[in-house]
Amino acid sequence: MMNLLVKKLRPQASVPKFATTGSACFDLVAESVESEDDQWGPWVCKTGLAFEIPAGYVMLIYSRSGHGFKHGLRLANCVGVIDADYRGEVVLKLTKDSGDDYSPRCGERVAQAMLIRLPEYEITEVAQLSDTSRGAGGFGSTGAV
Repeated sequence: MMNLLVKKLRPQASVPKFATTGSACFDLVAESVESEDDQWGPWVCKTGLAFEIPAGYVMLIYSRSGHGFKHGLRLANCVGVIDADYRGEVVLKLTKDSGDDYSPRCGERVAQAMLIRLPEYEITEVAQLSDTSRGAGGFGSTGAV
């Protein structure tokens, strides 16, 4: 089994854990929350944590589904990408798409994260790409919307 190393940058930070044995992601807890407008955000949530992600992996951070469905709250950048060579604090920015009065607080789970193994590949510039039946057809080109 692989080991994900985590360092608490401040004593009150919460070391991540899986909510259930079947959880794909582990929860990230806000160690501090800052906002210019507490009702409408956006909110900057510091986790107080730094990670040592194993070489060949990436940590992806996602919104919590309950936040989205119940409060219209989501990560500002939709998916956070933490590279294996980053050793700084993991900080999240949350925004709200609905008008309820919920706002994130210190000590709450504010996001979820998982490790993904990266494929190994090279990037090669070419003069031409192979043809497909779709070709360069973009938005809506595969059928009715």
